[in-house]
Amino acid sequence: MNETPPVSTATPLDAWLTALAQPNGAPGGGAASGVILAVSAGLLHMVAEYTDDARAAASAQRLSGARHEALRAAEADGAYSVAFGAALALPGDDPERDRRVAEAAVSASESSVALGAAGARFLPELELLAEIANPSVAADLAIAAESLALGISGATINLRTDLRLARKHGADAAACDALEREAERLADARSRASAIAQRVRAQLDD
Repeated sequence: MNETPPVSTATPLDAWLTALAQPNGAPGGGAASGVILAVSAGLLHMVAEYTDDARAAASAQRLSGARHEALRAAEADGAYSVAFGAALALPGDDPERDRRVAEAAVSASESSVALGAAGARFLPELELLAEIANPSVAADLAIAAESLALGISGATINLRTDLRLARKHGADAAACDALEREAERLADARSRASAIAQRVRAQLDD
């Protein structure tokens, strides 16, 4: 990874994907997970708009904000990836390398927590819509649920990977333990989204 500035999520999709394909880590897997979460929020918003229920109308309003929050978290994650890449690129004999990698790894872990939490916060909307959604858009609901699970899973994978590096390079153990607990909470949110996706898929197969 290098120190190329992160690419804005306002970039046209084709250009953003082109940037994602480059070997610079910004955007990388974390930012991609955030975009997937935003796609989930967008699909859920659509499902809510198709559902003739006051609760769905209120959900649609909340989901609009959730989509923007996920995109902001995706963009922020790219910035942390740049700093992390710069720390990892330091020569192995640099006396500051361990400290800088540890600090960058903890910051990247915190960014992954924020990213996953942005998705977990609209899990209640998925749970609501799974109960009241217009059956005509059940397939879109299933895709939204799968996307939510995938986005949270991506954030959790990055979190656990960065935490291993943080510990290896001497990061504060208490801070790492706290982040491990956040990883468990995100894993639970992913499981809840996956369970809903499975239930909706089963209904489609009936």
